[in-house]
Amino acid sequence: MSEFETYFDVAKAQKNVFGALLEARKKSGGKTIALEDADGRKLSYDDLVRASFALGSALTKNTDTEEAIGVMLPTSAGALISFFAVNAFGRVPAMLNFTAGLSNIQSACKAAGIKKIVTATQFIEKANLGDLRDSLNKDVEFLYLEDVRENLSLTDKIYGGAGPILPSLFRFKAHWDSTAVILFTSGTEGAPKGVALSHLNLVSNVQQILQHVSGMLTKNDVIYNPLPTFHCFGLTAGALIGLLSGIKVVLHPSPLQIKEIPKRISETNATILFATDTFLSQYARASHNDELSKLRYVVCGAESVKDETRQLVKKKFNIEILEGYGATEAAPVLAVNQPNLNRSGTVGRPLPGVKLHFEEVEGISGAGRMKASGPNVMKGYIFVDDPKVIQPVEDMWHDTGDVVSQDEDGSLTIRGRLKRFAKIGGEMVSLAVVENCAKSIWPDFEHAAAVLPDDRKGEQIILLTTTPQAERMDMLHWLQNHGVSELSMPRKLYYVEEIPLLGSGKMDIGKVQAIAEQKVSEKEN
Repeated sequence: MSEFETYFDVAKAQKNVFGALLEARKKSGGKTIALEDADGRKLSYDDLVRASFALGSALTKNTDTEEAIGVMLPTSAGALISFFAVNAFGRVPAMLNFTAGLSNIQSACKAAGIKKIVTATQFIEKANLGDLRDSLNKDVEFLYLEDVRENLSLTDKIYGGAGPILPSLFRFKAHWDSTAVILFTSGTEGAPKGVALSHLNLVSNVQQILQHVSGMLTKNDVIYNPLPTFHCFGLTAGALIGLLSGIKVVLHPSPLQIKEIPKRISETNATILFATDTFLSQYARASHNDELSKLRYVVCGAESVKDETRQLVKKKFNIEILEGYGATEAAPVLAVNQPNLNRSGTVGRPLPGVKLHFEEVEGISGAGRMKASGPNVMKGYIFVDDPKVIQPVEDMWHDTGDVVSQDEDGSLTIRGRLKRFAKIGGEMVSLAVVENCAKSIWPDFEHAAAVLPDDRKGEQIILLTTTPQAERMDMLHWLQNHGVSELSMPRKLYYVEEIPLLGSGKMDIGKVQAIAEQKVSEKEN
């Protein structure tokens, strides 16, 4: 064990996800409220388990053990019940990103071998997904929750009634090392691929997080989760942490409802918020009076937290942001700041049981390409050209593709994705640094950097910005006055109406690159 590794008892996490939910019900009490849905409906642990048995019996008819069943729903009680229901009967929920577009969803279905998709008629209508559904209908069968509930058979009702009383007789006891969920990478750098996470991966990550922040969470806390459950951060951190530990979870269907979310955070007395920097910044600006003041902590991941966001939230609500770091392949959390060691600019220490290895990167000093291993690291990838086959992780080490440094107290600083560096004049320049500098100059606007070939210096940086009057000289003067290398100065700045985002709130790097290439091409022609 290295200096910064903390012991984690893997044996205690060797259980399946539905079994972990049953244990939480036993410890917390069946009548305890487990979650609250967007419409204010409150579900106890008994409600959740009962619905999982009844719905699971109905949803898994005419399917095989370990078959993947798609779940295409917003963050809601329906999504989580479907997740547990499919798991309770030994099938594998595959959480589909309904914002990813037809071709990506078709690829996901093909890769995972999905023949059935659980959704809701009301959701399809409200989200205007009718055309998407009609196109997918050619290859998959849609199971609508409204229809399934209305047409429960006698067998389904028996499962729903007797299952919660004698769960050991009715549930499928999946092995802890079998696949518990299939998620799909965001596609920021190419076609999405399936990530197979085991029951051990998910339960371990929940227990690792709870051990890491021991004393931070209490049974009186209320977790508010607006993040999508097709994103691992929203599923594990935003939902499973609470449900598997007896902490109430409040769900919100979309992180994009900027004005409504602060109001509901206040109304539900939420004390813990999971968010991304982009969304948190918008919630803080949209919040009136003290709507976020009941929050004790905001935990941010998926993208780096900007200084402006940290200062805004601290000044307006006196809330500390705990920044973390993870990857879908790690279920997802690898590191997070702790209340007693919360260092701005870092993502905290590694979780208990996480091992890290840093490979030297030419042109970058004091940091390396980080690989991670631990009980939360995935079973493997599933590719569309080899459907349903899990390609194991090489030597049990996941290559994050991120350039990371670790300081004297073990805290990690993400220098950027290796693919998000530009090599200019023989030196590596982080695009994240470029974006952070632009944010410091124009804090009320959004910015995204891209790399294009350059005949003289090898590569050049292009900055897209929503700042209408952004001037290159303003940025150059700022860099000079703050001691930042002029290599971080973009060759060109282009105004755009908005920076493209993925459904998870992360920047859509592929679209940013395409827009930058288009802007340069238009200028040259």
